[in-house]
Formats: sequence, C-alpha cells, structure tokens
Amino acid sequence: MLRWTLIVLLIVGGSFSADAQHRRMKKKESDSKGTLWGYWGYNRTRYTNSSIRFVGPGYDFTLADAKGHDEQPIISANNYLRLSNLTVPQFNLRLGYNFRDHWAISLGYDHFKYIFADDNEVFLSGTIDPGVDDVTNWSGTYNAEPIVTNRKLFHYENSDGMNFIRLQLHRVDTWFSAGNRDQFKFSTDLGFSLGGILSRNDFKFAGQETKRTTSMSGFGTALHVAPRFEFFNHLFIQPTLSAGFIRQGNVRTRPNNASSYAQQSLGYGEFNTVVGFFAYIRPTNGCNSCPTW
Repeated sequence: MLRWTLIVLLIVGGSFSADAQHRRMKKKESDSKGTLWGYWGYNRTRYTNSSIRFVGPGYDFTLADAKGHDEQPIISANNYLRLSNLTVPQFNLRLGYNFRDHWAISLGYDHFKYIFADDNEVFLSGTIDPGVDDVTNWSGTYNAEPIVTNRKLFHYENSDGMNFIRLQLHRVDTWFSAGNRDQFKFSTDLGFSLGGILSRNDFKFAGQETKRTTSMSGFGTALHVAPRFEFFNHLFIQPTLSAGFIRQGNVRTRPNNASSYAQQSLGYGEFNTVVGFFAYIRPTNGCNSCPTW
C-alpha cells in the first residue's frame, strides 16, 4: 500500500509542478508560501537502553537496562529498488506544504524497527506465577535479578514496524544559490514533530510465539536539523539528524488478548537521507510576472 502511495505522490507532484510552470512563469523559491513538497528515503536508528514491562495472564515483570537495535537489510538492488520490497527497509515518507514564507507543516510516516538484543544482560523484577513459563523456568517473585536472555526461549521486537506517524513543523531558510537561474541552492530545515506510534509486534514467551500483533501503542516527539541541497528548483537531497523520545504505553503482544501488553519508554537518535520534489502550487515570491526560467 505504501509503495503505491509513494508512486501517486511522485506523479501528483510532477503534475502540479508542470501545471504551475505552464500557468505562471514566476520566480520559484522553495522556502516561500505555496510550495508543496514531498520526499522518500531510508534511515538508521539508535536507541537508549530501557526498561520493558510485560503484562499478561499470570505474569507482570520488567526487564531493566534492556538493549535494542534497529534492523536495516544489506544494500542491494533487490532490497532497495525492487517495487515489492520498497517498504521492507527502514524508510521515511513525508508530504509537506509551506503555509507561509519560511514555515511549513508536514505529515510523515517513519518506519523504524526495534529489536530486543540477543543475549541481553538485563535485570528481572516482578512476578511470574508458577506453571506460567515452563520454558525459561522464570517463576516466582524477582527483584532486580541479573539474567541473560536466550532468543530461542524469549524474544521481543517491533521488526515489522515501530512506525512513527507524525505532524512536523518546519523552519526553512535558503542560504546560498548558484547557477544561471539559481538552479543550485543550499537550504536548512529545522523541525519539531509529534505523533503516534503504530506497532507491529513479535513476542516469544512461555513457549508461545505470536507475530505481527498490531496496535496504536503510544506517542513520540522529536527535533531534527537538516541541510538541503536543491537542484533545478524541483528536486532536492536532504540528509537529516533527529533526536527524540518514544513512549509506548500499550504494545499488544497477543492478538486475541487485550490484557497482554508491553510498556516501554526510550530515547532515540536517527540519521536519514531522502530524495524529494518541489511543486509550486501558489507562487508568491514578490515577483508577479518575472520569468526566471
């Protein structure tokens, strides 16, 4: 579904851009009011250690100081260029609009993955009723007892997506331009975002493994800073650094049992690189009739 959304966005963006050029030969500034833009790219993410609480029938325990990591497939044409695999890697999709000069609002879908590390050295606290888990032999009441997890017996991940769906406010400024018609520009994009977390969770515990349990699990917030390299007034490449906080208060771990869930709060750092387009829907750049093409 997302890959078709991307294709439609690119077609719409190109159509708007061509139509705007035909109707108005005005100076085009990507940081001015009336600019529509969108992008697609890929990310890598790092997470802070966290405490993960697991609740379900007969158990309520926490694994403290848990380590987690992202999961990006190796770079290959099959993984990143084949249409059927387009949404498998950790990706970023966003569509935005400049509602006034230098200010934009956007809606984006950032596909993160969180994998509970193998052989995780954690501290177990809480209660597991006798007979609930005959696999790991966790039973009784624990108070910060050090353990090392075994992936064959216990595992937790949001590998099909810890998806950050968020609104973002942007401050955009152009600092440098070159070329016969300002065809090459350097800009900066500073932003603040807030949104919800859509989780698709895999969970292995007590001899039971469930996959892709979907839930709106929480919220996140982030700041970002990005240089933007613009070409021919319609294309750009943007590497971005982001830092944020995610609170997952209700990650469903069993599809048919709402009382089984996980909770987690963690910080993250992200680096992504995206390729995007500009479409000038309503050029208002103080140049009502001056063609600069």
